[in-house]
Amino acid sequence: MTPPDYAPLTREQMASRVGRAIPPGAFINLGIGMPTMVARYVTRESGVTLHSENGIQGFGGPPPEGEIDWDLTDASKRPVTMLEGGSYFDSALSFALMRGGHLDVAVLGGFEVSAKGDLANWWTGEEGEVQGVGGAMDLASGAKEIWVLMEHRTRDGRPKLVETCSYPLTAAGVVTKVFTDLGVFAVTPSGFLVEEMVAGLDLAGLQAMTGAPLRGETIGVLTA
Repeated sequence: MTPPDYAPLTREQMASRVGRAIPPGAFINLGIGMPTMVARYVTRESGVTLHSENGIQGFGGPPPEGEIDWDLTDASKRPVTMLEGGSYFDSALSFALMRGGHLDVAVLGGFEVSAKGDLANWWTGEEGEVQGVGGAMDLASGAKEIWVLMEHRTRDGRPKLVETCSYPLTAAGVVTKVFTDLGVFAVTPSGFLVEEMVAGLDLAGLQAMTGAPLRGETIGVLTA
């Protein structure tokens, strides 16, 4: 079998791409998992304020080796740095910010996103998994936009962009944009619109790895 002539983005490259998409001066939540990596690619000069649901805002990327303070962590329990003007607060205030429409964008992980913008990211139904939607439902209902950062397919090759989610929904019709290791997709009333895809991959090849119809008008090259 001929190997593919395209290279999916690494997780670091995916996080970098999301970081470049964040508007200057925006108030952004980074969800648990891969989204927390985006903090490494947000510059102080951008004026972006980062929030994490454990009750921290105004933080930056990870500290240098040897300077970790385990009292400064994000929702993924990863060490972060605190920027000037940053603060910690209790869960009541944190969730009030999440629910109150104050966040411009929440960047969340996902198991599946449907062509209608439905998000499934809290439970796959597997035996032994802990059931609990956590703060994702508050972010999904409160943020002005929901971006999803996830691999394009599961480890066994199943698509994560689908016509209808097979997992329990976190929220219906909330996702506006999806970033994967193969492309960037806008969720429109007509389904998924391909905005970017990795070099060496054509629309037909991308469609073959996707569980819902794709449209592509002017498609850019996806880079980190």
